[in-house]
Amino acid sequence: MDGTILVADDDRTIRTVLTQAFTRAGCKVHATSSLTTLMRWVEEGRGDLVITDVMMPDGNGIEMIPKISQERPDLPVIVISAQNTIMTAIQANEVEAHDYLPKPFDLPELLKRAGTAMKNRRLVAASEAPPRPATAPRGDMLSMESMPLVGRTPVMQELYRLIARVINSTMPVLIIGESGTGKSLIARTLHDLSDRRTQPFVTASSEDLHSSDGAQALLSRVRGGTLLFDELTSYDTDAQLRAARLLDGLPEDGPRIMATAQGNLTRALAEGALREDLYYRLGGVVLNVPALRERIDDLEPLAEHFLSQAADEGATLRKLSPEAMELVRSYSWPGNVRQLQNTLRRLGLTSSVPLISRTEMEAALQSQPSAVAVGERFTDETLSESVGRHLRRYFDLHGQDLPPPGLYGRILREMEIPLIEIALDATGGNQARCADLLGINRNTLRKKITELDIAVTRRRKLT
Repeated sequence: MDGTILVADDDRTIRTVLTQAFTRAGCKVHATSSLTTLMRWVEEGRGDLVITDVMMPDGNGIEMIPKISQERPDLPVIVISAQNTIMTAIQANEVEAHDYLPKPFDLPELLKRAGTAMKNRRLVAASEAPPRPATAPRGDMLSMESMPLVGRTPVMQELYRLIARVINSTMPVLIIGESGTGKSLIARTLHDLSDRRTQPFVTASSEDLHSSDGAQALLSRVRGGTLLFDELTSYDTDAQLRAARLLDGLPEDGPRIMATAQGNLTRALAEGALREDLYYRLGGVVLNVPALRERIDDLEPLAEHFLSQAADEGATLRKLSPEAMELVRSYSWPGNVRQLQNTLRRLGLTSSVPLISRTEMEAALQSQPSAVAVGERFTDETLSESVGRHLRRYFDLHGQDLPPPGLYGRILREMEIPLIEIALDATGGNQARCADLLGINRNTLRKKITELDIAVTRRRKLT
């Protein structure tokens, strides 16, 4: 990699790390803690790439991008920020930043994206393509504080990036996730931040589609806005047919289409609960919203957000004790973000004691669905999906580092132990029957029992 990198960040450690990394990669680096200095370098014609933080002592890095684009239209900008909300990704996209990475970022990934940015810059310059006009941030953009989509985990950051990229797309959007994950909220956010935000946002019910003039009435109400089909699999067959026909007859200047769905759509298609033609018409862009138990590290910022909401409604501003937070993290939250929100806002209103104890949290959860193991899903999840989710969680727990070597053997061992134990239990400890059930040689089973230190108890199996 070659070129000159301009780095603006008020964190000295980050400036040092980036300077060393890009210097080793063959680049020259100018690093500063001031946006004023950064702009002087840009105006002097320095740099092939800018990497800037958002919150700086003398301004906002994102708000500086239109000025950089006006001065140097061909100079790419990568935004890095600890403000890991959906609005950071959206605002970076609005001002046409080349890329956005949340802190803490993966250094090799940043190096890779920086190399791509400078390569693209050289290709554009070689083709003498006209520069794209700078885009100023929208004045009516919702503030970060008002946005209820909160999350700093990698899976949520990836969702934010995708949302930012498709805000003004005309393609239909299908939002998939469990109940309570915020699917309808994401649909509304996409509408409110798009160029269609002054037009109506209409949710189509099954009753709307069953009426004689349902399609025409819906189109008259929504005009050029956004039409949402909420919870697709709850629509009966006739309503789904009418929805498919409505989509076939959309005028060119018609509304943008979105839909939400929960559950296993592959199974719904196979069982006829969801029409294939409707599914393929709606699946232009698919947004998968993770369950709350799949993003445990988002629980703390979400809890702070919801307790702050309760305080805004007149309650005492309360905080979770470390013991209460531990309980929150161990609970499975089958009702997802909606359940967490209702529980914490209720706790915010029922006491004026500033600190929420573990005992109080336990009492609040007693009336909730039982706390299954974190990560446990419902019966529509396949074994492969469950294993994949647990593996993603395992990798997430290591942050920016990789797990220790030997992962393949460790994972197989962890799979083998419960498989053999359950098979032995199912066959009453009869190793011959167990080996036959597993489809392996009896000697192989004995070897595995010894290697894995599995206890075998012979008993009569009740039938």
